[in-house]
Order: sequence, then structure tokens, then C-alpha cells
Amino acid sequence: MAVEVAPQTSNLARGMRALLAAVGVVGLGALLLAPTPARRTYPGRTPVRMWHMWTGEWKDVVDKIVGKFNDSQSRYELVALSVPTQGADVKLLLAAAGGDPPDVMAQWNPVIPTWANNGLLTPLDELMTQEERDRFEREAYPIVKKLGRYRGHLYGLTIGLNIHACYYRPDHFREAGLDPDHFPTTMEELVKLGEKLNRFDSGGNLSRIGFLPKDFRHMAPLFGGGFFNWETGDLTIRTEPNLRALSFLTGERKKLGFANVVRFESGLNTGGFSVEWPFISGSYSILIDGQWRVEQVGKFAPNLEYRVAPIPPPAGGRTMSGWSNGNFMVIPKAARQREGAWEFVKFWSGLTQPERAAEFYTMGGWLPLSPTIAAAPKYQEYLRKYPQFRTFLEVLPSENIQPLPPVPYQVFLMDGIKRTEDSAVRGTLSPEEALAKLDNDLSREQARRKEIGYAE
Repeated sequence: MAVEVAPQTSNLARGMRALLAAVGVVGLGALLLAPTPARRTYPGRTPVRMWHMWTGEWKDVVDKIVGKFNDSQSRYELVALSVPTQGADVKLLLAAAGGDPPDVMAQWNPVIPTWANNGLLTPLDELMTQEERDRFEREAYPIVKKLGRYRGHLYGLTIGLNIHACYYRPDHFREAGLDPDHFPTTMEELVKLGEKLNRFDSGGNLSRIGFLPKDFRHMAPLFGGGFFNWETGDLTIRTEPNLRALSFLTGERKKLGFANVVRFESGLNTGGFSVEWPFISGSYSILIDGQWRVEQVGKFAPNLEYRVAPIPPPAGGRTMSGWSNGNFMVIPKAARQREGAWEFVKFWSGLTQPERAAEFYTMGGWLPLSPTIAAAPKYQEYLRKYPQFRTFLEVLPSENIQPLPPVPYQVFLMDGIKRTEDSAVRGTLSPEEALAKLDNDLSREQARRKEIGYAE
């Protein structure tokens, strides 16, 4: 099925054709259907259209924030539309190719470098006043300044960060004769403690995992590694710290047995967003997870005793390290109302009025853009209600938190990192071989991109 690209810049048109070809045409007919226009409340104002992917109770939160924006001024009407998560990115590409994208879009997928590289996005720093730019550089958390950047420009402004920490069960500690007031300060200590918390049934099968380190994205920074050199702009894959991190993950999985862990986890919903989260049921004593679990536990298991601590690094590693992503706002290059879109982005993010925006972050259980927002009365009230949330704010100022590298093949890279970990812990490849394969795969992808005309 052919897709006609409306006259834009040649780079944008070429990029749209390449991106649409990359995603394929499965279900494209449905994606071409235009979203149903949202009903207007203020027909005398300039409409600013926003797309987002939140549904259910999260959509209600977005609608409340939109309502507060519309009540705060009389020039613009922000009209929000929830689009299906599956296909939302392709729908945006098609709308941009046709010259009629939304004015602003809330995103959490790894798309910014790809879209920016193809001329799809407006650099937000070009919309900022000098005062706004200075305030952002002065006040925003370090990770906020890294997320959303590509080739020296800011294309996505964070409206909610994801930071990870250790959730642990004091009742399991006491049961094993351990002191819950003394959480390990090194990864080595944490692993040994976790072994004391493991439980097995009469048949020798795992019935509880004390602690099982996972996710190469988190472990690499903790071991002093990572996947990108922010000074040189180069990928860093086959490094000694990365090898130590991957070897550590492989070794810890072998202790419990790969098949044993698979069998244990097969009946669990580790990604569940209600009472089925296995930490609540006690299937794990210690889990590394994100800040959104705090509200989840408060809602579905309000009487559960649990605590949260920063992820301890290995000896010689980096403290307060790990991986981060988040929700961010982008403004398409072809947006008709970029000025109004930017006003809304500033409103929600709290770039210019942090105390007002603090309430928005508490409505979604999100981590803020800056310490100024965190210090606002509304946010402090939220922390008194959910004191476990404070641990994530302790980690947030760290320079050691890393996002995905800002390369225009982020999805390819992220999939490769996951495959690398999987092949190593399964024993299909040694950690050295798995890293070498990832490095070679990335080199081939870079060469392929250059062959079809991309500079990067």
C-alpha cells in the first residue's frame, strides 16, 4: 500500500518514507483512519491539539491537567486525545507526512533521536526564551538534561522520570534473623543476603527468591560502565566494566539455575500493575523496580510493610547509578500551533511555575523535573503520604543515572542489549561472545544506515 507524502522538506519526506517502510504495513489501513476530533469547550480560543497514550485512570489525570491549563489562561484551548498505544508512533508519522500532526505529543517510547534525525521534531531550546533556557540548565536534574537530547538540542522535555531502587520486605529479613534496618551497601553483600532469603519447597523447587539481579541496562552503570560516552559521543559496548556486569548477571543466574528461575517465574506476573505484583504476595524478598510501585502498593496492599533503598554498587562501582527513562513532551516540526504547544509543555513540566506544577506530578505519582518542584508544598505533602518515595528523590540528583544513548537507532540498540543479556544468562554465548556479537551487530547497522543515506 503506497503512502503519499505531502510536500515538506526533502529530508523530512525522505525520513518519513524510510520510517514508514521500517514499521511495515501490517494494520496500516486502520492506522490511516483519522482520530475522532475531540469536542471543543472554548470555540473562541486558538485550539492546540495534543495526543497521548494514557488510558483509564491515567487518562483522567491528563484530562484534569488539561482542564487546569485551559482555566489558567484565555488564549488557547488544549484539546487532548488519547490514541491507542499500539500504532500511536506510526499514526504520528503518517500525520506528519500528511502535514497535519498534533501540536504536541506525550511520549515514552525511544523515538526522539530517530524522529529528530529525520527532521520530524521541533528543537525545544529554540522555543525557549533565554531566561527559560538558563533556568532549565541551572535547575533541572542531570538526567532530565540528558533525556530528550540529540546532537546538542533538546527535543523532549520530561514530565515524569522513572528511577529504580530496591524494594524489600522487612518481615522476610526478620524471619531469616536479619536486621531490616541495615540494608547492604555493596552488591556483593546484597547477593549474599539474598541467598539467605531464598526458599525451596519439599521437592527442591524455588518457592521464594531472595534477590536475583537482572537487567543489563541497570547493572552496567553500577559497575562503572554503560553504553555511551557523553563526552565523545561514541557507543561503549565491549568495555571491561560492561563485561564485569554481564558476567555478574550470568553467574548469579547460574547459582539458582536458569531453568529453575524460568519455572518459578512462569506463574508470576512480574509486570502486574495491581495486587498481582509478586513482591506484594511475597514471591520475592528484594526486587529492583521503579517509583510507580509505591502508589501501587499503597492502593492495593496498604497494610504491607516494605522499605525502599538505593541499589548498592559492587565494590569499586558507582553509587547512585542505574538506568532511567520517562515520559516527555515533543512538538512536531509541522505543528500549526507551536507557541501554544510550548505554553502547555511549560505549564505541565513546571519549567516556569514549579510550585503550581508540583500538584501535577503527584496526580500521576511522577518524579519531577527539578528540585524546586520537589520542594514545593504539594509535593512535600505527597511525600508525607508516601515516604518510600523519598528514596527515589535521593537518587535523582546523581550524575551517574544514564538514559539510552541518544542515537537514531535506539530501538535496535535496546533490543540488542536485551538479547545480549538473554544469550549470556541462558548460556547460549559467553559474556565475552555476547558483547562481541552486540558490538558487531551495531557496526553492521551503522554501516547499513550509511548505505541508505543516513549520516548516523
